[in-house]
Parts: sequence; structure tokens; C-alpha cells
Amino acid sequence: MASHRRPKQPSRTRVTVLTTAAAAAVALSANAANAAPSEKLSKDEVKAKVDKLYEQAEQATEKYNGAKEKQQKLQKEIATIQDNVARGQEELNKLRDGLGSLATAQYRSGGIDASVQLFLSSDPDDYLDKASTLDQLSNQQVDALKKIQDKQRELAQERAEATEKLKDLSATRTELGNKKKEVQSKLAEAQKLLNTLTAKEKAQLAEKEQRANRSSTERVDLGDAPPASGRAQAAFSAAQTRLGSPYVYGATGPSSFDCSGLTSWAYAQAGVSIPRTSEAQSQIGTRITSVNDLKVGDLVFFFNDLHHVGLYAGNGQVLHAPRTGTVVRYESMSTIGGPFMWGVRV
Repeated sequence: MASHRRPKQPSRTRVTVLTTAAAAAVALSANAANAAPSEKLSKDEVKAKVDKLYEQAEQATEKYNGAKEKQQKLQKEIATIQDNVARGQEELNKLRDGLGSLATAQYRSGGIDASVQLFLSSDPDDYLDKASTLDQLSNQQVDALKKIQDKQRELAQERAEATEKLKDLSATRTELGNKKKEVQSKLAEAQKLLNTLTAKEKAQLAEKEQRANRSSTERVDLGDAPPASGRAQAAFSAAQTRLGSPYVYGATGPSSFDCSGLTSWAYAQAGVSIPRTSEAQSQIGTRITSVNDLKVGDLVFFFNDLHHVGLYAGNGQVLHAPRTGTVVRYESMSTIGGPFMWGVRV
């Protein structure tokens, strides 16, 4: 006899769970469908974001350059102080030896004066402060002890200065490491964005950049603007020999450069030493506020924080190392990406 038992109904709890799960799945699918178009950036959007990241990397690069320059300066100063301390210690030892010889001579002639015994102790300063002791000393002994005192003070000051500079050096090294990480992070983020493009899109962007590099390193109308000076012309001519050299952060030539690395290298070829960073370079020489007053070889600065610098080339053009992915090239000042702030005539 067939069974007519009713099939078991799902519990209310189970129905609720399944219904909720189904609703969630539908919602997730809808969200995914809606999110997909916005997550996939167009080639132009990727390029705009990458360019912004490269600009931020250049900002961090100039801070990195400043920290590196400070580190090198501190290392030289510390080495000089340490050399001075070493020589000073030798002089102090000789002065003490001389006082010891004086005591030996006194002993041979009838015993060491009590006052000299005091001065041969570890703290002659304490005894020199006592007038009764000074009264018992010869002029020769007084002079020797004062020289020892002066040398001890000098060494103490130099050691204290070295200690402070070592602390500063440690902080600068930390800053240097942080800025290097920041630059690398921005470049890695840019590369990650570029990797979202198709092979065809990547090739199109690369070809566009290569065309810009070729056109701006070969045929550019520079007009007939005069050079700022003989040395400015020499610096500009040196920079022209580097056309096509790749931009590399922290590089100062001769085969690769960042923006301030190129300008400092170019002026060094003309026999002129200028600071390493764009911000420091902006504070030297004679400031030129109008583009119309610029001459070939003048330094030109861009962006509100002065993180980019190039050499004025004439006819509204600048010769510079733009950013990662580019080469040393000419470019219109109007396309740099940031406002012209001022020029400097070195």
C-alpha cells in the first residue's frame, strides 16, 4: 500500500537562512556588476594617476636628495672634529709629559714641590683655583698648567659637538631611509596601475612617451635668446650633451639624472658649485620673476614647493630631466604640469 505521508516541510529557520543567503548573493552580484566599470580605469585615467604619482615621487626625491646631502656634510664635519680631538689629545699628552718632566727635575734637585704633586693629579683645575697654591708655583709651571686647562676645555667642547652631530647624523639617516621608501612606494604604485592596462594600451602609452622624447631631443626651436653669462652658456651647453639620458631618482650624472642632479652637474662642468636640491638652488643668485627676463642657462623653478628645476633654453622652453620614465629633453614651460615660480641667475 503506497504511503500517503506528507513530505517534510523545511523549517522556518532554514527558509529564512536560505532566503537571506540568496538575497545577499543577488546583492553582491549587483554590486559587482555596478563596481566593475568604475574599477577598470581607462588608459587616459591610468596615465593621469601615474603622472601624479611620478610627481609625488619627484617631491620625495628632492627631500631624499636633501637628506643625503646633509648626511654627507655631517660625515665630513664629524670626521674633521674627530681628527681634531685626536690631535688635541696628543697635544694634551705632551703638555702633561712636559709637566711631569718638570716635576722629575725638581725631585732630582731636592724633591717635588707639594703644589706640583697636586697638579699631576687627575684634576689640576681644582687646585689652580686655589690662590695659595698658585703663589707657590713658578711662572713656567703656571703656564704649563694653564695650557693643560685650555686644551682640556677645548677637547671637552669638541667631544660634545661630535656627540650632537652624531645624533643629528642618526636622525638624518632615518629620514633618508624613510624618503627612499616613499619614492620606491610611489614608483611601485605607479607600476601597479600600469599593470592594469592591456598589452596594447601599454604599448600605446610607451610609444607616445617615446615620440615625446624623440621630438624634444632632436628638433626644437630655441629662438635667439642670449645666454645669462659665459658660465651659464657653458652649463647649458654641458646639459645639451646629456639630451636623451634617462631620469633616475637621486642620480647626478653623467649617464643619468634627476632634475636637480642635472642642473648641479651642468654648472659643475662650468666650474660653478651650486647646491644639490631644487629648493636650495632656488635661494642662490639673482631672482628673476618674469619669464620675459629669462636668459639661456638661468635656473627655472616650478610648483609651489619648488620641487622641480631645469635650465632655461630660450623661446619659452626648458631643458630638464622631467620624471621617471622620461629622458633629459626640451619641453615647453607651459606643459611642465606645475606653475613657473621664478628663475635664478647664477
